[in-house]
This record gives sequence, structure tokens and C-alpha cells, in this order.
Amino acid sequence: MPHLFDPFTVKSVTLRNRIGISPMCQYSARDGLANDWHRVHLGARALGGAGLVIAEATGVLPEGRITPADTGIWNDAQAEAFAPITAFLKQHGSVAGIQIAHAGRKAGAAVPWEGGDHLADRKGGWTPVAPSAIAFGDGLNKIPHALTLEEIAATQDAFVAAAKRALAAGFEWLEIHGAHGYLIHEFLSPLSNHRTDQYGGSFDNRARFLLEITRRIRAIWPDHLPLTVRLSCTDWAEGGWEVEQTIELCKRLKAEGVDLIDCSTGGLVPHAKIPVGPGYQVPFADRIRREAQIATAAVGLITEPKQADAIIAQGQADLVLIARESLRDPNWPLRAARALGHAAALPPPVQYARAW
Repeated sequence: MPHLFDPFTVKSVTLRNRIGISPMCQYSARDGLANDWHRVHLGARALGGAGLVIAEATGVLPEGRITPADTGIWNDAQAEAFAPITAFLKQHGSVAGIQIAHAGRKAGAAVPWEGGDHLADRKGGWTPVAPSAIAFGDGLNKIPHALTLEEIAATQDAFVAAAKRALAAGFEWLEIHGAHGYLIHEFLSPLSNHRTDQYGGSFDNRARFLLEITRRIRAIWPDHLPLTVRLSCTDWAEGGWEVEQTIELCKRLKAEGVDLIDCSTGGLVPHAKIPVGPGYQVPFADRIRREAQIATAAVGLITEPKQADAIIAQGQADLVLIARESLRDPNWPLRAARALGHAAALPPPVQYARAW
């Protein structure tokens, strides 16, 4: 029976434990460039003992950023800015991951502490893009430009170019962001995709955008390195994307060479009724793991060591990703190891050892 502090191997990459740090936007970049904030933020989680540290949702295009303060990887300078960060993570025992993303109709917003609404163009915003000209709603009320077929192809090109730059920057774990109401998710859900061409309508057509991106990235991303996808397993909204569709999509993603599904939910519409509570998204990771026969990561209000360990021990997921709890405590993995009696499996950095 595996436990939280057993190693986890995907392809040629072995994580020292089953704890990962979810990609969490820091809204602290300038011109898409990662900086000292990102190095300290991500580096602290490596020092804290996480097996995997995933850099925040990183824009594949300038207009694909959630806010103007997001990191990007659409040019070589941005990849170079990540290189010392990935080296530091590896030096201190963590595998460096990155989530490449396009925010779709939710792009061009203010940072959260300034309200999070769409920015006016005169204040640094821009017209977002989406599969269809349907606004998200509430404060994200700009009507997006519906992508043409040529623009869809160019966006897919940008994802592939971003994957190449991520490799050059030293990342060994790549996650495609297909969740939380951003562009790929917008193509998947019938609530946001009203297209009548080959990218809309049927399940096969709505899944086409992601599957084509995945196929092209797998062709250039080394076979020995993990390729993963984050999905919203349900929209929590009537008539939207549901877990049964996610399971079918995961089977197809596995056939395209995807190694693990990062199982989240929601984010597509503002009126979703989400039953938030401890571990509320874990059942999706469990079901997808069993029914699609693919490795999964569990997320969502996982805060206690015993809770995280039980998810692994019971076979509900292969990996646990910690988010806000790691903001509260960068050393959560070290504390969890001691709470669960596995201190020997995760010694602290020698500089900190006398404190443990």
C-alpha cells in the first residue's frame, strides 16, 4: 500500500514523495518575466520538501494572460528568466514543472487585490478571445472575439512553441491548462462553445482543440518526460461539461501520450453552485483514475497530513497537489512527514536541520 512519502515515478522522472505544489498565480511579473519573487516563492516550496513544484499558469501569448502581471513564455527572454529557478528547484530535490496556459475570455483582468474585473483598454486591458463571442459575466464582461480557424491554428502553434521554451528553460514536467474556464476549457464546454464548424457542436469537435494541441506537444516534448493536463472535471452547471465527458476525454488524452490528469473542477461560469468542503474534488480524481485507467492528481482543500496520506493509501489518486495550504506553510511537506512518522524520508535542508 503506497503512502504520501513513497516516491512516484512517471517516465524517467521520480518525485521524492507524492506531494506537489499546484500552479498558483502570483501576479508579480513584468512583461511576462519571472523575477526574484518567483524564485523565492517557488524555491521556498522546494526547500519545504515538495516532490514537485509547478510554476503558475504561464501565458503562451501576451493576450493569453489572466492579468498583465502574469508570467509568460512566448519569447526566449522569458524562458531564460525561468532557467535559474528550475536549476534551484532541482538542486534542492524538487522536480520543476510549469503550466502553460491561455486565459481565453477571462484574459485582460486586473490583479485580484485590485478587483479582478476586466481592465479597460486604456488601463492596460485588451479584447479577449474565445471559441465564441460569449462573455464570462459579472466583472469579466467584455465580449470576446471569436477565434477564426487561422487564429485557432496560430494559438495551437503558440502552445507548441511554449512547450519547446519550457524544455529549454529546464522544466521536466509540463502541464497543459485545460481547466477553470480558460481557453481550452471554453472549447470543451457547450456553455461557452457555440461554434458550428469542426471545433464546435459534438463532443468530438469540442475536444478537437485540446487533442490537437496535445498531439503536437507530445511530438516535440521528450518521450522520457511527463506530459500532464489539468481539467475541470465538471462545470457544476446544468447543460455544461460533466465528469462522464471528462472520462472519455481522458481516455483519448492517454492515447495521445498524456501521463497524468490534474483533476480540478469549475471556473467556467460565475453562477456555478459548488459544494466546497475538505477534499471536495478528490472523488473526481478517484473516478478518472479507475475508469480512464490513467494516473491522477487530487486537489481542492487538502490541508491535513492524514487526509493527504489517506488519498494516496486508498488509491484515490497518485499525487496530491497542495495550493493555499502551501502559501500558509511552505514547509507543509516537512511537517507532514513528521506528523505521519516518515521524518527519515524527508530530512530538512542542512541549513534548517537544527530547527527540526
